[in-house]
Amino acid sequence: MQKSVVITGCSSGIGHAAAQSLRACGYRVLATCRKSADLQRLTAEGFEALLMDLDDAHSVEQAADQILSLTGHRLYALFNNAGYGVYGPLASLSRQQLEQQFASNFFGVHQLTRRLLPAMLPYGEGRIIQTSSVMGLIATPGRGAYAASKFALEAWSDALRMELHGSGLHVCLIEPGPISSAFTDNVNQSEPDRPVKNPGIAGRFTLPPEAILPKLRHALESPRPRARYPVTLVTHGMAFLRRILPDRCLDMILRPRH
Repeated sequence: MQKSVVITGCSSGIGHAAAQSLRACGYRVLATCRKSADLQRLTAEGFEALLMDLDDAHSVEQAADQILSLTGHRLYALFNNAGYGVYGPLASLSRQQLEQQFASNFFGVHQLTRRLLPAMLPYGEGRIIQTSSVMGLIATPGRGAYAASKFALEAWSDALRMELHGSGLHVCLIEPGPISSAFTDNVNQSEPDRPVKNPGIAGRFTLPPEAILPKLRHALESPRPRARYPVTLVTHGMAFLRRILPDRCLDMILRPRH
């Protein structure tokens, strides 16, 4: 029986690469995106595409209903990949901006996962995978809102993994560092005249979206998937430094140089 996988955020980057790869591997891919133009393009590429805006609870409900109908209430995997970044000093961000950041990167993930779990639990197998970030491990100036949403996603995934223990469902996190995608172009800057930019050295460690694919396949297919899959040297390095360095020393590394 062909296994059905839902992937969110398939318009570009990691989501699009994952959709192409998993379809080529024989999975039935249901690809979601936020814009009508992207829906048309994904449909033209032969995907079963659905509109879903994680900022909008009603949109998530509608997409979940469509997914359940299309799959006959049987789903193997959910790859919660969609998200975006709100950048800027925390003092410059309104409550509404923070709520929007969490709506896309966290609340929508919870809502969609909760709606789709009944299509997974009865079958004693399945995977729930999240795209987190190196910013789910460390926070840097100007990226506090984005990091907070990814820290929340990490904690949520840990709790869900333990709550689903023994059910046959596994919960995994993929933690990319710098990935070449449209993510940076779509960042919402709270201070457009002083945008938060990646340090120049980050370009040396940037990988294409396809770099996550071996980790995604392992998370989907290994009988004992890992809880976390770091991707890029930056994530491996920061995870190591987070473990060994006092906060004061890590702050000195991560603070911007003036």
